[in-house]
Amino acid sequence: MEDTILVVNCGSSSLKLALFDGQHRRKASGIAEGLLGDESFAQINGKDEKIELAPGASHAEALEALVSAFRRLGLMPSDPFAIGHRVVHGGEAFHKATLIDDSALSSIEACAGLAPLHNPINLSGINASRELFPAVPQIAVFDTAFHQTLPQKAYLYALPGAWYRDWNVRRYGFHGTSHYFMVMEAARLLSRTPATTSIISAHLGNGCSIAAIRDGISVDTSMGLTPLEGLVMGTRSGDVDPGIFDFLSTQGVSADEVHNALNHQSGLLGISGQTNDMRSLCELADHGHKPSALAIDIFCFRLAKYVGAMMASLSRLDALVFTGGIGENSARVRQKTIEHLHLMGFELNTGFNELDGQHMNGHIESTGSRFPILVIPTDEELVIAREASRLADTPETA
Repeated sequence: MEDTILVVNCGSSSLKLALFDGQHRRKASGIAEGLLGDESFAQINGKDEKIELAPGASHAEALEALVSAFRRLGLMPSDPFAIGHRVVHGGEAFHKATLIDDSALSSIEACAGLAPLHNPINLSGINASRELFPAVPQIAVFDTAFHQTLPQKAYLYALPGAWYRDWNVRRYGFHGTSHYFMVMEAARLLSRTPATTSIISAHLGNGCSIAAIRDGISVDTSMGLTPLEGLVMGTRSGDVDPGIFDFLSTQGVSADEVHNALNHQSGLLGISGQTNDMRSLCELADHGHKPSALAIDIFCFRLAKYVGAMMASLSRLDALVFTGGIGENSARVRQKTIEHLHLMGFELNTGFNELDGQHMNGHIESTGSRFPILVIPTDEELVIAREASRLADTPETA
């Protein structure tokens, strides 16, 4: 019977599943949304028909409902060979994917203070999955692990040393599975090996980060202790002057209010006053909505500045890579970003760019560009599936 690998990704009110066969080909996807609320629902492969969930359904209940649907549809006739879990924060404890046992669970829980909105939810998915499949190897794959190769000059903040020694305050970086996938795919497209490939990888979605990857190794990235630092994002501010906190406190704004605003009311949404969706912003800008046009301009300008910053960590550049929902699908964002980078020698082929690199093996640069520019669709779930399969096959390497 064919082996299957199940990938589990728990969000605060959602659960995403992906099912892969033994050759790491995607068989099916499932999603549950509105969990712990009054309007929970689930569906398979984006079909219109919904799977009934009780109001206030938990992640465990959603997992069981989606797995039952996979079985009913003949997609998973037996227990999976391995289960891979996305875990946002591994701190300094995890430099690679790991088999989940009680010790690993304790270490993941110990990192919860670094990601209080993410790790507890990730743990709930792990615990539900272990209860449903007690005999199946379960593997944690960490967003932060790929960036554990950053040198001290890149990961330490210019803060009192005791803050790092006592509280682990440092840059960790996120979207590691996506950036890892980018260097693997870029190497393939450039006919190189990952170990000889150096790229700048821009993961642009509702959350955004950029990474400098030198000879297959992450050496710098924009996100920091939390996923709030760095680029302008959908609802997150990215970089701000730390002095803003003192100023806002004098205006009667509490720490909780600042935290909520910087994470949920800022970024593209905050600037435009309308939406955090880049497609909608482009439509609004085309109809003369100036705040939306400004949001796009700021987003692209900040991104271009970070491309320049990432070059300081590289001895050579084999390609600039765009990925994520915005990076893969917004020709406008790519064009406006590259317009700021002419001095560095980046040049777009407008026609290739409008095609999102399709039919051009991912390439969107002009013949006169100093560097290749690539558009590569990300697949973080595939990375998790591969890691889960590898560790389930050879647990001694965990």
